[in-house]
Amino acid sequence: MRTSDFYFDLPQELIAQRPSGTRGDDRLMLLGRASGEVAHYRMHDLPDLVAPGTLMVFNNSRVRRSRCYGIKAFGGGEREFLFLSRCGDDGTEWRCMVRGAKKVRPGNVFRFPDGSEGVIVPEDDGGPGEGTEFRRIKFSSCITEDWFERNGHIPLPPYIKRGDTEEDGERYQTIYASETGSAACPTAGLHFTEPVLERLRERGVELEWITLHVGLGTFLPVRAESIEDHVMHEEEYTIPRGTAERINAARREGRPVLAVGTTSVRTLESAACDDGTVRDGPGRTRIFMYPGYKFRVVDQMFTNFHTPESTLIMLVSAFAGRDNILGAYEAAVRERYRFFSYGDCMLIK
Repeated sequence: MRTSDFYFDLPQELIAQRPSGTRGDDRLMLLGRASGEVAHYRMHDLPDLVAPGTLMVFNNSRVRRSRCYGIKAFGGGEREFLFLSRCGDDGTEWRCMVRGAKKVRPGNVFRFPDGSEGVIVPEDDGGPGEGTEFRRIKFSSCITEDWFERNGHIPLPPYIKRGDTEEDGERYQTIYASETGSAACPTAGLHFTEPVLERLRERGVELEWITLHVGLGTFLPVRAESIEDHVMHEEEYTIPRGTAERINAARREGRPVLAVGTTSVRTLESAACDDGTVRDGPGRTRIFMYPGYKFRVVDQMFTNFHTPESTLIMLVSAFAGRDNILGAYEAAVRERYRFFSYGDCMLIK
């Protein structure tokens, strides 16, 4: 299939630049996975749309303040670094996406707001896209979460055309975020509030949490003309033993598994055995789901509206059918839904 098969026209004014005035005050589209039929609700209606006995799986990863700005120590010039992952165990060396990376070379030293300095070191394991936007930077001591709090900014996606604010520090995190490590928010979870979670519990819906730290595997654009040529970046996940046991029990009992967000979908499907049994523990995934993929664990999905030609719209197209998804997106544009991270949401069942 071609990447262009997943293009749709989206007016710029429908790309949400800010969150809704109150968390959870969002529109909700219900999409029939098989039929393609759509219906329109509000987020507060969600508990009434989820059947008792359903097991919902959420991603509890917390966004790191991973966008940092360094000044070149000799010659000046500021560069934006998006810290993605540690290289090695001591926390002194990190892989980053660097804006203007062509001018950032091994040996260059960059000074960050707290006075700490990092030196660019050569890559040693070229992967997808390495040597273009990506660089490794090494510090003299371990880079901790406190360092990111002192030096970093919330990494808002590039289609949000403004700088981050104090509001983003709270609203670009899910209310249940607890495990820091993502370079972007698992945004489907942004719609959930404590009252909605409590109403789901009261309705007899089981809530479980996994962790996938969002990195380039989730949000790097597809640049290949043929989607089969796209290579995903690796991301880390963890599934607690109790969570895996309860997911497997739900499947044995014929109860639906509803994944909240594409990151939860990718985690569950990556950890699935051939019979659909979910393995617990840590793992790494490069899974890429597009039409033709056979889902082994996930029966229903709660998600946002995704960018054209992205791996995420390909994933939801694999789940509900490309024609159904593009038809639903056409309806969303017509009904003036808000798109992307701070936008509205969709339940596919």
